[in-house]
Amino acid sequence: MTINLPRVLFAGTSSGCGKTTAVTAVLTLLKRRGIGVTAAKCGPDYIDPMFHEAVLGVPSANLDPFFCSGNLLRSLLAENGGELCVAEGAMGYYDGTGPDGENSAYAVARETGCPVVLVVNGRGASASLLAVLEGFLRYRPDSGIRGVLFSNVTAMTYAMLRKWTLARFGGEISVIGYIPRLTEDCTLGSRHLGLVTPGEVTDLSEKLERTADLAADTVDLDALLALAESAPPLDFDPPEVPRFGPVRIAMARDDAFCFYYRDSLRLLERMGAELVPFSPLAGETVPEDADGLLLGGGYPELHAEVLERNEAVRESVRRAVTSGMPTVAECGGFQYLGRTLAGRRMCGVLPHDSENTGWLVRFSYCTLTAKTDGLLGPAGTTLPAHEFHYYDSTENGADFRAEKASGRSWDCAVHTDTLYAGYPHLFLPACPDAAEAFYKKCLVYKEKKFETNL
Repeated sequence: MTINLPRVLFAGTSSGCGKTTAVTAVLTLLKRRGIGVTAAKCGPDYIDPMFHEAVLGVPSANLDPFFCSGNLLRSLLAENGGELCVAEGAMGYYDGTGPDGENSAYAVARETGCPVVLVVNGRGASASLLAVLEGFLRYRPDSGIRGVLFSNVTAMTYAMLRKWTLARFGGEISVIGYIPRLTEDCTLGSRHLGLVTPGEVTDLSEKLERTADLAADTVDLDALLALAESAPPLDFDPPEVPRFGPVRIAMARDDAFCFYYRDSLRLLERMGAELVPFSPLAGETVPEDADGLLLGGGYPELHAEVLERNEAVRESVRRAVTSGMPTVAECGGFQYLGRTLAGRRMCGVLPHDSENTGWLVRFSYCTLTAKTDGLLGPAGTTLPAHEFHYYDSTENGADFRAEKASGRSWDCAVHTDTLYAGYPHLFLPACPDAAEAFYKKCLVYKEKKFETNL
């Protein structure tokens, strides 16, 4: 299948260079023009897509070459739809799992044919920024870098940078504009896993609108649109998704449990599931008519006191899991199933206690190999995954063997006939057999409930 989808990818020289600010401003400006824009995020990021959704009011896709083949990346991009897609890179443009840009934003751009705008932080520099730009442009012969946007610069500095960039690179690089230095009332906060979530930013809409107002005078939106229109046709073969009988899958969703990949949820919906959100923080128990349960990651440690206080919710989760309701609990959800988190009582389904280590634990991509038959497949099943957490637990499970590309390996996760629980996060479109296995167990659980109620 071939479609025409104008698209552009904003990449950065490093984390903190201003990518998210630039992208949210551009998305707001495009939306003001009435363009049906969609968004995407490179890599295993949950928070930046939340900001994309806060701007657009529509979901944002994840494009991760560790999880996805080139065809799947293009399929997810196409499925996300829209008249134009703005993708955001992760870390620095070439930062991934190797020196040649493996599993990086560069790999995403190469596989999807996205023209790239490099965001260059101009604080404390001037002509040296041309050396930075040239280094990124020449590091790989197929860099795909077609434009540059400077951040943290004044109008006077930008005028010089634009003149020098055009003189040095000619028509090779479009100068898209700049993002000025922002005042405190426009900045977004951050914490140990990156930006704070949109729900925690006071007056988020106003901040995003103020930033877009500034960018309206400094970003050449017409040049950006021309660059997006230059993207080649998108070729892909849509993956086949089986359709099953309906099930209702409860999902914990609030500020404590907010790390879900929209494409994973969409896959379950396409299979036939109805996703039913409930909020443990608001005291909402697991819906009684649920046939499956998702406990995503997030920030339960920041809300441990409330989670402990909502005893009825903890009891409903404990009852659901121990009754055999098929359950996937990742990272924060895994911690919630333990005895304690930061000294507060949790659900007590699993015999572990979780505390802050003060540093990233087992950070990065890994491949899981099942040592036992279980919810997500038989022994020997392999699943791409990633970990990103500062907390660790006294018992992390031992039903999978995780291995990094470096060769480092460890045992992790609990894998029973009805439960997957562990720190590794999964991206279900990358392991559709596991998603199908989980779905079928939900159907079995639903049928058993029906027989019990006869």
